[in-house]
Amino acid sequence: FQISTKEPLNPIKQDVKKGKLRFVANVFPHKGYIWNYGAIPQTWEDPGHKDENTGCCGDNDPIDVCEIGSKVCFRGEVIKVKVLGTLALIDEGETDWKVIAINVEDPEADSYNDIEDVRRMKPGYLEATVDWFRRYKVPDGKPENQFAFNGEFKGKDFALDVIKGTHEHWKALITKKTDGGEINCTNLTVSGSPFCCSQDCAKATVDAAPPCEAANPIPPEVDKWFYYQKN
Repeated sequence: FQISTKEPLNPIKQDVKKGKLRFVANVFPHKGYIWNYGAIPQTWEDPGHKDENTGCCGDNDPIDVCEIGSKVCFRGEVIKVKVLGTLALIDEGETDWKVIAINVEDPEADSYNDIEDVRRMKPGYLEATVDWFRRYKVPDGKPENQFAFNGEFKGKDFALDVIKGTHEHWKALITKKTDGGEINCTNLTVSGSPFCCSQDCAKATVDAAPPCEAANPIPPEVDKWFYYQKN
């Protein structure tokens, strides 16, 4: 599922590739996602800005978050997290930061304050995260993803600086100081934004959406496992 940035109010919808609903592949030993996968609101990885750390431009999306707590969140749930560090994925030539965080309400949240706490408390988890992101698109016929910093995680302070920078890019986007291209910036809460709309306008947008129908059956290939030799 993705935030549909080109549609009014940016609804969360299942991604579509080549006319088919997209499901994440199971690349052994990983069954689906290995964390709660979400995004930080009010951030934007500007495709027109070359990141000084990675040498690549942004991927035109909010910053992704891998939340490592014990609770499996439901789709669209909004939670408060503690930032612990970040991984700099280079996805098809674009900078795609992956922030590592933990739900502040997790029973063990107090034990996590920086990326080294993850390494200490969850041995192998960070390595598994790199492995997941390196190989998850290979079943689609794409090459392995690459990383800045040789796949090493950066700590909390570095991650917070990245988030602050992408928040500034978002502010330029939402106030029309930067051209967002096809991104739909319609919103209800940013009063200084030329894209700010009324509650009535937002309700009309939601009401105009097609009604929900019964879900299609999940295709059997969703449970397929992929095995291949690591490069």
